[in-house]
Amino acid sequence: MLAAMATGWAGDNAVQEQIDATVDDAVKRARSRLPTGPGLRNCEECDAPIPEARRKALPGVRLCVPCQEAEDREMQSATGYNRRGSKDSQLR
Repeated sequence: MLAAMATGWAGDNAVQEQIDATVDDAVKRARSRLPTGPGLRNCEECDAPIPEARRKALPGVRLCVPCQEAEDREMQSATGYNRRGSKDSQLR
């Protein structure tokens, strides 16, 4: 007969469940930001033509490649994650 181990407040898979939930939330958030609906023929930022191949690859596209890259850089710097200040990095 196996004795049950005391795990405190968290169940055996609590950490993995939390990781899975975090990943699921990130995927949902990323999908919600994907463009939908009819795409534009010209960039809404600079009015440059958006190539047909890009419009076919990304339904709902609203920006040309240079403007999209600039927006991606802006989003990345605005949501930067400070790994040095995270609890996990302090434990190492």
